[in-house]
Amino acid sequence: MRTVICVSALEGPLLDCDIVPASSRMQLSGSPVNKRIPSTSIKFKLCALHIRRSRWSSGRRPPGNTKGQAMKRARKRILVTGGAGFLGSHLCERLLAEGAEVLCVDNFYTGARDNIRHLTANPRFEVMRHDVTLPLYVEVDEIFNLACPASPVHYQHNPVQTVKTSVHGAINMLGLAKRLRAKIFQASTSEVYGDPAMHPQPEHYRGNVNPIGVRSCYDEGKRCAETLFFDYHRQNGVNIRVARIFNTYGPRMHPNDGRVVSNFITQALRGEPLSLYGGGSQTRSFCYVDDLIEGILRLMDAPDDVTGPINLGNPDEFTMRALAEQVLRLTGSTSPLVLQPLPSDDPRQRCPDITVATQLLGWQPQIPLQQGLRRTIDYFIDHLGLGDSQPAASRRQFA
Repeated sequence: MRTVICVSALEGPLLDCDIVPASSRMQLSGSPVNKRIPSTSIKFKLCALHIRRSRWSSGRRPPGNTKGQAMKRARKRILVTGGAGFLGSHLCERLLAEGAEVLCVDNFYTGARDNIRHLTANPRFEVMRHDVTLPLYVEVDEIFNLACPASPVHYQHNPVQTVKTSVHGAINMLGLAKRLRAKIFQASTSEVYGDPAMHPQPEHYRGNVNPIGVRSCYDEGKRCAETLFFDYHRQNGVNIRVARIFNTYGPRMHPNDGRVVSNFITQALRGEPLSLYGGGSQTRSFCYVDDLIEGILRLMDAPDDVTGPINLGNPDEFTMRALAEQVLRLTGSTSPLVLQPLPSDDPRQRCPDITVATQLLGWQPQIPLQQGLRRTIDYFIDHLGLGDSQPAASRRQFA
């Protein structure tokens, strides 16, 4: 019987663990697994004993017919931290399609079960509730470390925990990769460049970051994580990959995460004024999520001397006002634009130089903004339950 191991709060030197059969992944005795189940509280030593019997430590493979699937990663055991988040859920989906066994680890602070619900029937997919700031003992072949709140609303809500997630999470995942001799990917961010004085931003640019500002918990946390990755690589020979991810959008974005694409779309669909910060002259580039996942996997598959950091993003640049106008046009909304003060330390411009990704990975984005926005709008119409209340233009489904 497969299990999901839900790691909860720290008690003294030991952890309390809830062990939930996979057949009862979403519900056990009428209680959702994200709620505490006192009768099954077990100290960490017992939990560790159970883990040793699971396929994520013993090397046993689950049953399942993978015939006819793309087997590029056939039977590789892959850990995805933050796997129930926006990017993580798309990565899990792609890895499963390529024949991998995927262990999705998430504490569900910003991740959502709805993002991975369609994957739970797959016998090669498991979910573990766990916070990466605590050690994790599993056996895997590759690690994708995506765990960290990525929107200002979420990472500024608990800035100390954001730093811990970036730094302690990196230490724990790198320690695991060192022990297992596993390849490990770090989802870094364009925020390491801060409010850039060089445009577009190449990888050799060292950034312009305020180390004590309201965004620094995320910016500096990710910078420290990069330091840790390269020190583990130099000191311990850990096989690393580091990508600096620029603005990405698509289905499964959180509707209230405060990021500009989700903000504009949800406000337009609800007929609310679109909040345009700082006059809308600041610029961003927007990469559709499918393009980004392709870039991540190409980096992971690159020769071992290609460690990164490598920029992954779309080099096409748009002002915030132009984005707002395009969203209004695609949704058929008549919502007005309302000017708001620019948030503290908000970058004036952000655009990647992807020369390195193009040369070393043969990668560049394929999906234009208009096409990606249409897919994202259709997702939010369904997710928000708006349906027939929207104009026909925004109800069309796009391949």
